[in-house]
Amino acid sequence: MLPVMALIAAAALAVPDARAQAPRHCDGRGAGSVEVARIIDGRSFILADGREVRLAAIESLLPVPGDEDEARVAAALAAQSALETLLAHSRIDLSLAGSGSDRYGRLTAWVFVDSPSGEVLVQRELVAAGYALVSPVPASPCRAYLQAAEREARSRGLGLWGEPYSVVRKTADPADILADQGRFVVVEGKVMSVRESAGIIYINFGQRRSDQFTATLLKRNESPFIGAGVVPKALAGRTIEVRGWIEEREGPAVEVTRPEQIEIIH
Repeated sequence: MLPVMALIAAAALAVPDARAQAPRHCDGRGAGSVEVARIIDGRSFILADGREVRLAAIESLLPVPGDEDEARVAAALAAQSALETLLAHSRIDLSLAGSGSDRYGRLTAWVFVDSPSGEVLVQRELVAAGYALVSPVPASPCRAYLQAAEREARSRGLGLWGEPYSVVRKTADPADILADQGRFVVVEGKVMSVRESAGIIYINFGQRRSDQFTATLLKRNESPFIGAGVVPKALAGRTIEVRGWIEEREGPAVEVTRPEQIEIIH
């Protein structure tokens, strides 16, 4: 792995001038400096006082015991190593996001470290180097900042966006999508139809849900999508990307709960 400052410098090149635009503390609540005891994976770590911190607004591949996909395992371990490198021997400041914790009791935070060029956002460094993806979280001052870093990493084929492991799955290969059951990925394809049944909107990418990818949306959650310009019934015939956690519901599926999970390509 690159030394921490080399990693930061390489990531800075990915998004010119973007670091200067990062809002102070991402509008979170400052929690002061902390000491890291142990890295758990590419998105979380344990503090010296025993509390667990989950990096806000990003997702990374997680090591799964028994996983036989060598490229996927390597990508998960690379993300973990990158986070460890970023946090090693650095002063670390936390800025609590949202309510400050998740349903598992972990602190949810924006994490900042010192560098020769000033304080940098750890989430941005991981995303810019292709070790993590932007998650579909509520809008925040730093979300657009992370999205710019992700676009550049993707255009350059860095990390998760390149070979041998690519986080983008194609709807033409539902078996490949289902192999990532329980993981956060990006699925791309053309919407064949949009149907509604029993309060659920089904965005179908094939003729039969039993063997094709489907995105599902509760009808009661439709309004924010329409407000964001993502009208479910207008998606038929469009090529879109869906990001989220893969489930098995007859075939591979992703439940969409926020408009940020869907991007219309054309």
